[in-house]
Amino acid sequence: MGKRIIAQRRGRGSPTYRCPSHNYVTELSYKKVTPGIIMSGIITDIVHDSSRNAPLGTILYSDNTKDYILLSEGCYTGKKIEIGTEAELDVGNILPIGNIPEGTPIFNIENKPGDGGRIIRSSGGYALIISHDEDKTIIKMSSKKLKTVNPKCKATIGVVAGGERKTKPFGQAGTKFYAMKARGKLWPRTSAKAMNAVDHKFGGCNMGVPKTSSRHAPPGAKIGSIAARRTGKKR
Repeated sequence: MGKRIIAQRRGRGSPTYRCPSHNYVTELSYKKVTPGIIMSGIITDIVHDSSRNAPLGTILYSDNTKDYILLSEGCYTGKKIEIGTEAELDVGNILPIGNIPEGTPIFNIENKPGDGGRIIRSSGGYALIISHDEDKTIIKMSSKKLKTVNPKCKATIGVVAGGERKTKPFGQAGTKFYAMKARGKLWPRTSAKAMNAVDHKFGGCNMGVPKTSSRHAPPGAKIGSIAARRTGKKR
């Protein structure tokens, strides 16, 4: 009886290939604030979350509730954070996009009002507000593409903290291994041809196997060009 190839073992979701979500700090979401009211808080601590690149800030609100926010560059412990439609235009404050002037960098943008922030959350990322309209706001993403969002969607002013993380080398292969393991990613990656036959269908220099697989093939057999109409160099 043969063994499952690596693609099948990853799809099964065994502990080896599963994200250690029990070590993650929290799922980020904006605090719900009544329109017209400004909710303020103080950043009490800066914490690391292994599920993301950017640092998180522990914030103590004026109603004695604690929560986590995604920090922007320039934030520090003891800094005051405001949330609301009439909040001050300062780094780290959270406002509806329609209340933020054009040309301001923003991040952690809601895709639709009330979803808690979904767009641009990686360290060093930001978007620019291009123009406002009555029922829409155009923003320029980090990829230079334009996106239209609802002016009622909330966003944080500034640039996501931790943008210089890529300038520091990992130094050791073990450091890189555990960094990838925290995200549930397979590392190091080996080319299929260099694997053994029990690990990949191209392994053991078994290059006579067709690269194209059926669209209706089981998950472990979907390797290579899936349901390709044609292969080879176009002439």
